[in-house]
Amino acid sequence: MPKIKTSRSAAKRFKFTKNGGVKHKRAYLRHLLSSKSRGRKRRLRQAGTLNKTDTATAHALLPYL
Repeated sequence: MPKIKTSRSAAKRFKFTKNGGVKHKRAYLRHLLSSKSRGRKRRLRQAGTLNKTDTATAHALLPYL
């Protein structure tokens, strides 16, 4: 059997947790930040987790991580 290629773009965006969840960086923190509240920006800095469907997709894209 040939090796399965890892999606390099997904490898740079996602990290797996111990229990198989997938962490990601939240969106909406790149520009137009002056109109967003301090608390909102602080919450956006925290890592998010993918839902069940997207987690399965991420596992398929990252077979060896």
